[in-house]
Amino acid sequence: MDVERTALPGIGLRHEFRTSRGQHAAVVSHVSGRRDLVIYRPDDPDTAIAALSLTTDEANGVAELLGTARIVERLADLQRQVVGLKTTQVPIIAGSPYDGRTLGDTRSRTRTGTSIVAVIRAGEIVASPRPDYVFHPGDLVVAVGTEEGTAAVADIFAHG
Repeated sequence: MDVERTALPGIGLRHEFRTSRGQHAAVVSHVSGRRDLVIYRPDDPDTAIAALSLTTDEANGVAELLGTARIVERLADLQRQVVGLKTTQVPIIAGSPYDGRTLGDTRSRTRTGTSIVAVIRAGEIVASPRPDYVFHPGDLVVAVGTEEGTAAVADIFAHG
């Protein structure tokens, strides 16, 4: 999908796109954090037929609904393609030994051979987090490896 990005001085940014079905839409990101989802008339690209204004929290919620499913779906496809590869999602709960600590502190790759490929936080996906990434309660860690390795990663985040 092609996205045209336009700066809107004093307002923010507009990301305009067309779907594969020819529908014309845009997301306007205001400097305040508000997001507007605008749907345009098919026969008149300058006339909006609907607009949905979202607070920052609402926009993050929608992004989580769309983005989380997308990354999980892609990982599931990858898992089906590679025999013996498993994808696991591990929640970071309050009191986890790694709550407030970094990915590097876990030494999960060295200890298990399993890769942490993403962390989902508040609807945003951090792909390939760096070793200095700090975990917080509510994070969802996405790990890819063998069944034994992913189980070991879950155990590391639960028990240290």
